Amino acid sequence: MDFIVLELRRRGIAFWRLNSEDLPSAVVRFSPEADRGWEIEFEGTVLNVRDVRAAYYRRPGTPEPYPTSDPATRDYLSAEWSAVMRSLWNALEGRWLSSPFAILRAEDKPRQLELAVSLGFDVPNTLISNDFTPVESFIASGGIVGKPLRHSLVERGETSEVLFTTRLAPLRPMDRQAVGLAPVIYQREVSKIFDVRVTVIGDKVFAAAIHSQDHDETEVDWRSGTRHDLRHEAIELPPNVAERCLALTAALGLRYGAIDLVADPDGRHWFLEINPNGQWAWIERRTGLPLAEAIVDTLLAIPETGK
Repeated sequence: MDFIVLELRRRGIAFWRLNSEDLPSAVVRFSPEADRGWEIEFEGTVLNVRDVRAAYYRRPGTPEPYPTSDPATRDYLSAEWSAVMRSLWNALEGRWLSSPFAILRAEDKPRQLELAVSLGFDVPNTLISNDFTPVESFIASGGIVGKPLRHSLVERGETSEVLFTTRLAPLRPMDRQAVGLAPVIYQREVSKIFDVRVTVIGDKVFAAAIHSQDHDETEVDWRSGTRHDLRHEAIELPPNVAERCLALTAALGLRYGAIDLVADPDGRHWFLEINPNGQWAWIERRTGLPLAEAIVDTLLAIPETGK
């Protein structure tokens, strides 16, 4: 978000930044009258939500209400402030870079895969299941990787563990119970020359090759390992692939999407997934692609009729 703040300041554009976890420290007012709506006041500064030209939803936190020793009261306050936050989402509908509600819907990976197939993307053979028999058969065919359906971060008290995409060995009978615990995405591994992160912003497509095959530890999942020297390179996508990336983002109701592709030795680009609110600043730092500039351009281009 700091990149966006710097770009807005560079252009002299007025903005207001709200960290959603701080919302309970605000004074809020709402009236349904046509010229009123929501007002938010922080330390004497008042924002009328109707005056907001465009909005960017990025890395939201959970509202943190006034601390109380009573768990029931704490849960009640948290739920009430979360309701206020969702009302603010609705109040800004049509003015978001991507609506928070659209982002939530777009996180549905099975829906992403279905849309990608319908748009003509190459999609690896995929099974999402917790049914042992078909999973066992699918993995036994060889060359299968597994990855989480939704959450890739496991919290273990004071520590956390990231679940990366992993090559899978044939299952054993003793694995039946583990497989049945939750559905997993099982997918045919694509032989690749590099990974591709495609950042769609409005009607622009920015692509970066991530040279994951340079190192053993990033060969399966470029996010794994500790390679700070992993090569990134700005590239041009084939026009038909770029068009599909635009079409997929639009079909999901988004103005922004971070799409993961795999480039194989035959020049095909395979769709893996789209993160509807994915990170992008490291791509700009590594490649020089003007992503912050494109985000601000897209915000400024949102029609005022969206109010």
